[in-house]
Amino acid sequence: MSRIFDLPCPEIAIAGGGRFPVRRILCVGSNYAAHTREMGGDPGREPPLFFSKPADAVVSGEETIPFPPRTADLHHEIELTVAIGTGGANIPVAKALDHVFGYGVGNDLTRRDLQAAARAAGRPWDMAKGFDASAVVSPIMPASAIGHPRQARIWLSVNGTLRQEGDIADMIWNVPEVIAELSTYIRLQPGDVIFTGTPAGVGPIQPGDLVEGGIEGIGTIATRFAAG
Repeated sequence: MSRIFDLPCPEIAIAGGGRFPVRRILCVGSNYAAHTREMGGDPGREPPLFFSKPADAVVSGEETIPFPPRTADLHHEIELTVAIGTGGANIPVAKALDHVFGYGVGNDLTRRDLQAAARAAGRPWDMAKGFDASAVVSPIMPASAIGHPRQARIWLSVNGTLRQEGDIADMIWNVPEVIAELSTYIRLQPGDVIFTGTPAGVGPIQPGDLVEGGIEGIGTIATRFAAG
């Protein structure tokens, strides 16, 4: 039976050429102690919180994108992203990096007002996290070119003013541990992209703002939010 329509596969550019097809986007919440505290949480080493965004939420970090509707409190969250190249379930920590194709920079855009309301009511966060163009991404830097960075400055500015700054070494759960833990819940597959959490300093974005960010040795983003 033929399809009634075809859907394009979301993709992320690969640094140096090529495209990485996105199967799904998986995210880690509260993975930096200072950010956990600023959100009112306890930065203990509890099992990580996972949530997801639709694959077609990806948007290039070099674009002008529409300011999303139904929010009066849109926040930025700069993050290390991990692109999975080899799938698996129940992956041991010691083997986790064998499953990584490469790394990038992401901005996990969040409708903070919707998230707060959902939390207060004990409801899911879907519309706070999984809206159109909510997963801003840089090109993926292959691990074959840069290895597996464990320490690197991560930062974000709004209109030239530094808002977030930290080091990926400060993650509560590091990349191998995130991959191993996530693979106990689901079978990871090639094309999965993991957002690994954000450091402290998250804050509001307004229409017209220029949001820039990056991770040393991995990449940068520069996103303008359309006014009106």
